[in-house]
Amino acid sequence: MLLIVGRIGKPHGIRGEVTVEVRTDEPEARFAPGSVLRTEPGAVAPAEPGAYRVPEELTVESARFHQGRLLVAFEGVLDRDVAEALRGTLIGVDSADVAAPEDPEEFHDHQLVGLAVVTPAGERLGEVARIDHAPASDLLVLRRPEGRTALIPFVKAIVPEVDLAGGRVVVDPPGGLLDL
Repeated sequence: MLLIVGRIGKPHGIRGEVTVEVRTDEPEARFAPGSVLRTEPGAVAPAEPGAYRVPEELTVESARFHQGRLLVAFEGVLDRDVAEALRGTLIGVDSADVAAPEDPEEFHDHQLVGLAVVTPAGERLGEVARIDHAPASDLLVLRRPEGRTALIPFVKAIVPEVDLAGGRVVVDPPGGLLDL
């Protein structure tokens, strides 16, 4: 499974550097020089004759923070036109290459997606569709049985238990939360 660690933004300068919207807690490790990042399969569009085709992998040549943004240079991306062709590309790493978190209260998104969501009494509420990383807290996006979604703040007071082995997340939502 591909774990998205960033999205390539606009070019920076004329030498091929790009801005990257970081989607990982470890940007220094993920964007270290020499790191190989895979592009999301859906982001690789057929190239027109003579157009630059987004490669399946990009190797980080250098990375630095500048005014709060991550700037990355990839091997082979030598000018602004090629950098512009990468805009919007999602980049990631294979989940098999990522070590499990040492903290038992920390989880990777891919570990939670697909888990059943139940109340403390065992009533099934749905399943985790994805994790949204909001500024205040992470949000579990709950896919309800009737097809709609609900957002659940991923905080201990509302999500008291995550049972990876049992394939479930216990949620104790305050009244009305699932009706929003």
